[in-house]
Amino acid sequence: MRQAKLYRYRLPMDSGFVLRDNKLTEREGWIVELTQDGQTGYGEIAPLPGFSVETAEEAGLQAQLQLELWVKGTEFTYDEQYPSVAFALSMAVCELKGELPQEGNYFAAPLCTGDPDGMMPLLNMIPSERKVAKVKVGMYEPIRDGMIVNLFLESMPELMLRLDSNRSWTAEQASKFASYINPSFRHRIEYLEEPCKEPGKSFSFAIETGIAIAWDETLQQAVREPGFDLTELTGAKVIVIKPTLIGSVPRCISLIEQANRQGMGVVISSSIESSLALNQLARLAKWQTPDQVPGLDTMRFYQAQLEVTWPGCELPVQSLADQELVWSSH
Repeated sequence: MRQAKLYRYRLPMDSGFVLRDNKLTEREGWIVELTQDGQTGYGEIAPLPGFSVETAEEAGLQAQLQLELWVKGTEFTYDEQYPSVAFALSMAVCELKGELPQEGNYFAAPLCTGDPDGMMPLLNMIPSERKVAKVKVGMYEPIRDGMIVNLFLESMPELMLRLDSNRSWTAEQASKFASYINPSFRHRIEYLEEPCKEPGKSFSFAIETGIAIAWDETLQQAVREPGFDLTELTGAKVIVIKPTLIGSVPRCISLIEQANRQGMGVVISSSIESSLALNQLARLAKWQTPDQVPGLDTMRFYQAQLEVTWPGCELPVQSLADQELVWSSH
């Protein structure tokens, strides 16, 4: 017999958290609970404002409809669902069937923002055998960003950096940034996500500077096209998979397999989900991308955890039972 529940959660965010120029004081989403044959699986639906194609309301309505069909015996068809719904339902099914391994990769590349003097102690704490950190660029002048990145690489010879500019630069600005990076350091930039708004200009930047790039937003947009094939996205060393924005677990695994065949790296990354889904992403990363450090350093944006604790996080934990039960099959 199948049973299901749909909870709505609201978690307070850190007071300084800004998402695409909007201060987000609260993270809201839905938790799906599936039960069958004595087993239970969970999935989190958390559309990311400004990034997801669906709103939280739209996702919740679709999820409830899907659950109503599932408890009557209908299997989920992920291709017809919003990405956040497809990810959550497929993840719950993975847990239900015991397909998601328990072991996770909880070493997340730390996200460095703000004053460079404050970042140095954080970078020094990273173990030398996996000294990988992520730095947001594009929020200040390209010259300043270039000088800071160069300083990090010069100060720590074993450090590898992942950079993300969120498509904020023109081709000229991206080129100016690169001009301040010592050419002998550039190979230690593991990748720069989407330096320019137009993918073609990002591709040209990689060729001209020797700095590897990664597809993030470009991938999210491309996978929505009918008949998408990863071979159409050339020029990047890495693809960044954010399952909440991409879709179901099977779709993510298919992308990982395609990337492996093309010699591209894959990084599993967070869309600022709660600690519940973040733990599942760590397990997915360990399972499907065991040699890559995932991008899951996002608990810092919260003031509370949900149901499951993130290793080393001391934030208070809100239980699922304390959240709003929106729908139940029994």
